[in-house]
Amino acid sequence: MRKPKIVIIGAGYGGLMTTVRLQKLIGVNEADIVLINKNDYHYETTWLHEASAGTLHHDKVRYDIRDVIDRSKVDFVQDTVVEINKEAKKVILEKGEVEYDYLVIALGGESETFGIKGLKEYAFGITNVNSSRQLREHIEYQFATYNMEEEKNDNRLVLVVGGAGFTGIEFLGELTNRIPELCHEYDVDYHKVKIICVEAAPTVLPGFDPELVNYAVSQLERKGVEFLIGTAIKEATPDSIIVGKGEEEPREIKAGTVVWAAGVRGNSIIEKSGFEAMRGRVKVQLDLRVPGFDDVFIIGDSSLVINEEINRPYPPTAQIAMQQGEVVARNIAALIRNKTELETFTFDNKGTVCSLGEDDAIGVVFGKKITGAKAAFMKKVVDNRSLFMIGGAGLVLKKGKFKIF
Repeated sequence: MRKPKIVIIGAGYGGLMTTVRLQKLIGVNEADIVLINKNDYHYETTWLHEASAGTLHHDKVRYDIRDVIDRSKVDFVQDTVVEINKEAKKVILEKGEVEYDYLVIALGGESETFGIKGLKEYAFGITNVNSSRQLREHIEYQFATYNMEEEKNDNRLVLVVGGAGFTGIEFLGELTNRIPELCHEYDVDYHKVKIICVEAAPTVLPGFDPELVNYAVSQLERKGVEFLIGTAIKEATPDSIIVGKGEEEPREIKAGTVVWAAGVRGNSIIEKSGFEAMRGRVKVQLDLRVPGFDDVFIIGDSSLVINEEINRPYPPTAQIAMQQGEVVARNIAALIRNKTELETFTFDNKGTVCSLGEDDAIGVVFGKKITGAKAAFMKKVVDNRSLFMIGGAGLVLKKGKFKIF
């Protein structure tokens, strides 16, 4: 009798969690498990802001997928997904194709520029290991070049961050710690540096506790960040951005570095493959399957799960993706054992912590608001916990964060 084939595409938080849970739940004789990922490594998306600012080496952000999967149970394929043929039950890859009986789509999200002119061409993103390396090297280049030119160009030292959500704020926190080091290293006057955050929404960290938001803003302002709230980026050019607020006349801000950290959408392969989606995100059933396709699950950034309390989708986070991965693993194990009743996904919010740099953060943990060093410690606990859930104590010892103050 032919064994069913379970194919997981994407080795981010959700895909990797599904894989490591499945390899424990399912025997070798019960099913074949195939994990497909573009790279041979997993990277901690929630650490990319550190690599981008240069406060954490990019190799610290990633680890080899083969180090955490059981290769006697999981066949790892390094390839890029091109499309999903739902009718033929095949995943089309750049170098071939793979058939499936059960498919888990965990491809992660993509940057959303909302059609703003010039952003794709002239703004840096914080989306993967290579984009983070590129941004870090660009910032260092601007500082290194500043004193090398006969006629100093102060615009080189202007950094604009588009977006004051989690990614933008956490990047600003790291940046404010890194800038003094760069100034010392390259003999640059600290007072020449300008850091500007542009946010179209009426507040920083929309949806976060207002008291904690005020703390974050005041801490970052104290370190030199200028906030332009309720202000939209209209256009990016090779050496500036155009911003506008309400009915005011748009104005130009000259800048040597523009970082776009304001938008995430689902993966474009979702729409290319004909799934009904909203900005690349599919509204999944309670058991995380795609409506009309009982053999396809979608988790992570490309899934849309409604928070019934406020009737709005949950924001895509690592915490949600990992919890979804655990539920999907149990549901697939049930399906291959011919059980018809599947588990429904209910998000268990363990809390949220937003870093403001190495030694500062804000958060709500177990219903309590925390700030400063205590919150920064909790952030490291959260980071280490995700490593432990995927790779156990060995991965925590190898990649974990232990510096507290």
